[in-house]
Amino acid sequence: MTKIKISGVSLPLYILMIVILAITIALNKLPLNMLGLTLLLVLLGHLFYYIGNILPIFKSYLGGGSVFTIFASAALASTGVIPSNIVGATKTFLNEQGLLDFYIAALIVGAILGMNRNLLLKAAVRFIPVSLASMVIGFFSVGLVGMALGLGFGHSVMFVSMPMMAGGIGAGAVPLSHIYSQGLGVSSGTMFSQLIPAVTLGNVMAVIGAALIAKIGANTKYDGHGVLLPITENEKTQPIKNLDVTRIGIGMMIAFSFFLVGTILNSFIPKVHTYAFIIILVILVKGFNLIPKHLEESVVMFNQVIMNNLTHAVLAGIGLALIDLGVLQQSLTWKFVVLTLTSVLVMGISSALIGKLFGLYPVESAIAAGMCDNSMGGTGNVAVLSASNRMSMIAFAQMGNRMGGAIVLVLGGILIHYLH
Repeated sequence: MTKIKISGVSLPLYILMIVILAITIALNKLPLNMLGLTLLLVLLGHLFYYIGNILPIFKSYLGGGSVFTIFASAALASTGVIPSNIVGATKTFLNEQGLLDFYIAALIVGAILGMNRNLLLKAAVRFIPVSLASMVIGFFSVGLVGMALGLGFGHSVMFVSMPMMAGGIGAGAVPLSHIYSQGLGVSSGTMFSQLIPAVTLGNVMAVIGAALIAKIGANTKYDGHGVLLPITENEKTQPIKNLDVTRIGIGMMIAFSFFLVGTILNSFIPKVHTYAFIIILVILVKGFNLIPKHLEESVVMFNQVIMNNLTHAVLAGIGLALIDLGVLQQSLTWKFVVLTLTSVLVMGISSALIGKLFGLYPVESAIAAGMCDNSMGGTGNVAVLSASNRMSMIAFAQMGNRMGGAIVLVLGGILIHYLH
């Protein structure tokens, strides 16, 4: 048993820590703060990820450790194994207390600063039109299939396609529900309950779809191995082998400073998400070579530490706090599933084909545009990219999410008067 290691920890020691956690929860003594919740998510995340990666069917066809972590955690919440007060505290920890902001800021800033400058600029100008084009194609495909199923074009696009492409829950489904409620004269709560099933099921399908795309396209000429377009030897990102404790701290300060600037700009222009401002700022800084190389490397070091240690924890948090299996079960009519699947399939295929026309690798294009544009925003992007082993593309995934999501919100306010 000592030869079995879960994220570097021997199995007996890991079991001991799980037992200690279980006793603490049973006694209702788990600190509902950064200490207790971080340990809960890290232990569950690493354990479930390990199990998902060794289960035969899961590891081959259903997204492996990433999907298993999400669903196993959601099952613990839905069955009451994890008490509701801990689930509620986890949701607060992820959102209001900023664990997701902490994680995503580290990933975005580190991913962009760690890229070759020429590669970043070449990829960005190609990726944005691919992402937007696939969203347009997905929108009309869902509407036409909805008409064929007798659900109507307007209802299908407004309550399936658009919430899936709106950029998640906080930045997507919530403002979209307010927009719909004003247009239709009903409560935003009623609207939100009709939007959330599409967001949730779409996210699950996108995660599984990304894992299948990565598996099917592996080691073919369409596979960029996490890079959007063909690169020269000089454009390859050189891995940082020796981590420096002091420089990791410097990288954290720089990454979070970008987040604060994005927050300031968002306060003046609330309709542009903070993440979108961060992406724009970091691309500009990288494009004009405004940060010295050693500071860029410091941010990349911080990125590596956070990604290696918190990714599985974030996936566990998504399952515990953001995936409601009861809502999913109630929404699983065959027509609804067909419409959701249509969006994921059509956008995946179209982004792969259009991406190829723009000189992008189809596998990466389908995942970063097709799948991530159907995901649950920042949290969904983490799940999608983790399942496909493409975390280096987080900046592009967020780019498509935020730009596309903003467009969806604007169109939602216009179209709700005419299509429903």
